[in-house]
Amino acid sequence: MALSDPYFSVTIPFDVTKAYHFSKTNDISFFGKYLHDCMQAINAVENLKYRIIDNNVVAYNTIHASATLMRSNNTFGFSFIEFDADLRVFLNNIKSEKKRIESSDNLYPPQNSLDCIHCSAMPWLNFSGHKEPVSVDIDSVPKLAFSKISETNNKIMMNVAVSVNHALADGYHVALFAEKFQYYLNK
Repeated sequence: MALSDPYFSVTIPFDVTKAYHFSKTNDISFFGKYLHDCMQAINAVENLKYRIIDNNVVAYNTIHASATLMRSNNTFGFSFIEFDADLRVFLNNIKSEKKRIESSDNLYPPQNSLDCIHCSAMPWLNFSGHKEPVSVDIDSVPKLAFSKISETNNKIMMNVAVSVNHALADGYHVALFAEKFQYYLNK
């Protein structure tokens, strides 16, 4: 029996204090820093690199980020940000995608493939739960949403909603991701 919505979702609080201070000290985008840390963690968990294509499980070598990026007129476009282990290269990839989106009113990027995660930053909203929309055709791309940061007990915290297709990953794999993401945030 196929599930009409095979995704399961959890929202996890992360301590982003070190990543935030690193960004400010080095005059780089905090979004770029935590997205890079996230992508390193995603790429370290094998099951988060699986996709279902024609009822077969396919493993990708590298997963990229398809982040929703806002334009200066408050509309948005979907990006395809190529992952690179080098933070500076990754930040340049984000900058290129922001420039492309700002100069276009297209919703979708020229490259729109399954070797990515779908993610959204919502720095205006501190949420404790979140559900990504799913199209009629259920896909298998993990979906993440990043909340507004807040200070609690001298720590800067950010909630991250993680949705994965349960046919490919479960709580164990999301926990591995959470452990690795926190590790990279602390570097």
